[in-house]
Amino acid sequence: MIALSLAEIAGIVGGQPYDVPDGSAVVTGPVVIDSREVRQGSLFAAFAGERVDGHDYAQRATEAGAVAVLAARPVGVPAIVVDDVVAALGALARAVVERLGTTVVALTGSAGKTSTKDLIAQLLERKAPTVWTPGSLNNEIGLPLTALRATAETRHLVLEMGARGIGHIHYLADLTPPRIGLVLNVGSAHIGEFGSREAIAQAKGELVEVLPEDGAAILNADDPLVRAMASRTKARVVLFGEAPDADVRGENVRLTDDGRPAFALHTPTGCSDVTLRLYGEHHVSNALAAAAVAHELGMSVTEIADALSGAGTLSRWRMEVTERPDGVTVVNDAYNANPESMKAALRALAAMGKARRADGGRTWAVLGQMAELGDASLAEHDAVGRLAVRLNVSKLVAVGGREASWLQLGAYNEGSWGEESVHVSDAQAAVDLLRSELRPGDVVLVKASRSVGLEKVALALLETTEGEVAVR
Repeated sequence: MIALSLAEIAGIVGGQPYDVPDGSAVVTGPVVIDSREVRQGSLFAAFAGERVDGHDYAQRATEAGAVAVLAARPVGVPAIVVDDVVAALGALARAVVERLGTTVVALTGSAGKTSTKDLIAQLLERKAPTVWTPGSLNNEIGLPLTALRATAETRHLVLEMGARGIGHIHYLADLTPPRIGLVLNVGSAHIGEFGSREAIAQAKGELVEVLPEDGAAILNADDPLVRAMASRTKARVVLFGEAPDADVRGENVRLTDDGRPAFALHTPTGCSDVTLRLYGEHHVSNALAAAAVAHELGMSVTEIADALSGAGTLSRWRMEVTERPDGVTVVNDAYNANPESMKAALRALAAMGKARRADGGRTWAVLGQMAELGDASLAEHDAVGRLAVRLNVSKLVAVGGREASWLQLGAYNEGSWGEESVHVSDAQAAVDLLRSELRPGDVVLVKASRSVGLEKVALALLETTEGEVAVR
């Protein structure tokens, strides 16, 4: 973070200093919410959670080097006390971003946010110093923490924005006003909370409504609900996608023998070929979105294509492909799941398995619950089970309770009988099954909503092998 004195911070957040011997003491390190991450010069923000109260760790934080604590009550060490720590953190982030004058790129969507954010970060980092959201820290706490990592050298700030309801994205965008706003898609994620795709579109479109006239709204030309957001912004509209009228578009989209997307990238300034290191055709849309942002910020089509072709995965458990020494490939995509991302992952699995079938390799889909689908849950889980059969996935392992039984029921009703699909109670049962049946050449996809914790299956499969593994 840029250097700020405690007196300046207190003024920005409207806080009251307690036990502060010197208001001129300067915060020079990162703002953190975990006392274990404190560095010399940090500001420690204390939050009272359901299980842990950060205020109890205030002394530990200052002993580790924190200059002070941002707190809701006096804690016996130097602190700036505020009524609302979340609001204070947001106010501090806004003040820092305004002082820096860095270009803020904000993105949202129902699926693909983190993967696209990682691509944008890798492209823009080639051009100038860039700070981006780590993992999926895209809420009212994670976003300001990311913004506060920016320094005087930062030229691009790439921020992922999530929403749990109407008004959330507007709030986040007000903390860190973007010049470039990207909307990826409108899907079924969180439809149980929003009630309809139209309501989701209303929430996601808040991003383009806050853009300035000299800004750019980058919209998915292939998603009608996103394309329609053009009428909600005063910024210039840039379309990306495979549609013929997209400003940044992909043509001749295809998959390599091992399931990696390749396409011709067209921009207003030229064309160049791209072959991604990532797996699955769904990454084409993500890559085109990232290309549109990079083009808007002055990168040439050759630079963009080269950067896209070299980009990998920065965030864990998102189509993380690891090949074991024995020839089994594990695809850990267990960070989260919704109907769109689940179907995209299954298609990627099918593509990866094509080259291995001739040698007897099989595809395994180890799937669990997709959360927050409300009344649509049964139908969506049933549809995923059916798709696994239509894609000729060799083995479906449905893990968990009611929703997992719906996955298997969908597969059964589509014609998967015998040993082609199985329902197991938990992650350990899935691990036991896979350990006994996997053979060289098999590809295993592991995917479910984060709350299921299905990453344990992928990690267990990798821990059982000897020697080095290659993450591709």
